[in-house]
This record gives sequence, C-alpha cells and structure tokens, in this order.
Amino acid sequence: MNASKNNLAGILESHSSSGDVWVYCEKTQAGGLNSSSRELLGLAQSLAQVLECKVGAILIGYEMRRLADEAVAYGADDVYVADDESLKHFLDEPYSEVLTGLAKKYRPWVLLGGATAEGRALMPRVAVMLDTGLTADCTALDIDPEKGLLRQTRPAFGGNIMATITCRDKRPQMATVRPGVFPVPDADWEREAQVHSAVVDKRDLESGISWLSSEVNDIDEGDIRDAEIIVAAGKGVGGPEGVDLVWRLADKLGAAVGASRAVVDAGWLPYRHQVGQTGSTVQPHLYIACGVSGAIQHLVGMQSSSKIIAINKDTEAPIMESADVAVEGDFGDIVGELLKLYD
Repeated sequence: MNASKNNLAGILESHSSSGDVWVYCEKTQAGGLNSSSRELLGLAQSLAQVLECKVGAILIGYEMRRLADEAVAYGADDVYVADDESLKHFLDEPYSEVLTGLAKKYRPWVLLGGATAEGRALMPRVAVMLDTGLTADCTALDIDPEKGLLRQTRPAFGGNIMATITCRDKRPQMATVRPGVFPVPDADWEREAQVHSAVVDKRDLESGISWLSSEVNDIDEGDIRDAEIIVAAGKGVGGPEGVDLVWRLADKLGAAVGASRAVVDAGWLPYRHQVGQTGSTVQPHLYIACGVSGAIQHLVGMQSSSKIIAINKDTEAPIMESADVAVEGDFGDIVGELLKLYD
C-alpha cells in the first residue's frame, strides 16, 4: 500500500499537478445546483479517496457564491468561484476561457462535467484549449490505484460494446458523465471548505455571441429523470393502442411514461419520453418495461433502477435477464389484468 502511495505521489509530481478532482457545477433555473452536479460531487469524492486528494467545485456565473455552501454540502473540499455580471448567462467562449484559466493555474488531475447541453458545449472547448483528451457521455468512472489513471467507460459502436478509455499522457484527465447514472449523495451541511474567489480577466469575457433571450417550456408530464416509478413502452406494445394501455397503467401507479427509441422513432411517443443512450438516463425505484426488448442502448439508460419488472413474450429478450421480475406473456393481457385491480 505504501509503495502504491509513493508511486502515485511521484506520478502527480511528474505532471506538476495538484492531484485534485474538479467538478464543473451548473445551476438550475431556480438557482440551485442541478442534479448532475450533485451526482458528480459525490462521484468525485469516491475518486478522490483513491487518489488521496481533494474535490474542487467550479462555479462560474453571476451571484454564484451563494451556491458555495451547497457545493460543499455535497462533497466539495475547495470551491472556486468566478463571479461577474457578464457571466450571468452561459456562453461558450467566456466560460471556456475562465475554466481554462483556472485549470492552468491550479492544475487539477481530473476535470469532470455533466453530459448536459451546457457540459457538452463547454468541456470539449476546454479540452482543446488545455491540449488534453476528453471522453464524452461516460456511464462509469474509476481510478487505477497504481497509475492514477481515470478509467472512463462509455458505450461505443452504437452502444453494442462498453469501452474503457484512459488518457495516459495529458492532464487534466477530462470526462463528461451522463446525468442520472450515479446516485446523489446525502447533503452534509456541517461540512466546511475553503472558498476561492477567482479574478476574472475582462478580456476573457469577450464573445462573438450575444445573449438575446430564453424561454423555459413547461411540460405537464414532468421530467422522467425525476420519476420514482416509470412504465416504459417498447416496440412490443404493438402500436398507439398499446401505448394507451401503458399510459393507463402509469396513471394508476402515479408513474411517468418512458419509451424505447423504436417507439419514439415510430412516432408513438415524443422524444422527451425516450430512455437510453440517445435519451434520458433514469434511476427510478421501479421500472416496468412493457414490450421492451432490452438492447444495450436502452439498458444503459435504466439499468440503475432499484427494481425492474419486464413484461415480454420473448423469454430470450435481453431485458428478461436484467429484470428482477420477468413476466412471460402477452403485454395486453397482463396489463389488462393489472388494470382490473384498480377498477
């Protein structure tokens, strides 16, 4: 163990790195940290324990210092705040300049961000500016305890395999992580940390893009990523009539409705219901898969559900192997009997 520790210390020194694990944190429309940032702070803590280093939270924007306590509660040991009215709205150019400047100054070992719209716009630019690599859309991360390398796992070749990628020579090691893959840690409001105010160079705030306006659409069905119960429709439900049965069962259970890509592509449900590699990643307490075959592209989006019930005619369908309870039979007959329980 001591040899491993000494080896890691030497590796960190050779890269002139602080060894810390950083998380770029985003805020919600309501002003708090988004769930992806809270997930990543918890993940960063587990990575930092292996590296025996600290977790840094990066807050960029306007009036962001009020989020420092929340970042600390979810796992940050240091908080770096770049606060300026010109950063009130997210823009690629100034945000990437600020984050790159902070990374060059403090030299973290790992830099993580959410695979959100903002993270996907920002992190690749920062990786290029830092002359390092970036693995996008990761579903698993861990540390090689001997070499200190971040092992970054993501779906590849259309989701048919899971590839584990390392960045051997460049630092920081950067990755974006799919929201909903890791659990949100419990907040500890007794934690203490140091908050660093970053000096923002006005030249970094210049941008060829101007923010004009934004509009937030309210969706009655809500965000399936926050649902505790999801009833999902696969191509095996047969068509819009089968989707109607899924809606009826979801209504009885107080659940959200999910869908496989095949259902969305067929036009039976809108994209916002799609679960999987090209949709949302979910972690409900209960996931009921109706006529879902369980291709790897779908499984990566719901495999962290606490309990999975699969209803399918095909006993060889991959979803049946992943389920806690596999029910063989006609989807319409089984759901019909379930609905009778509520009549």
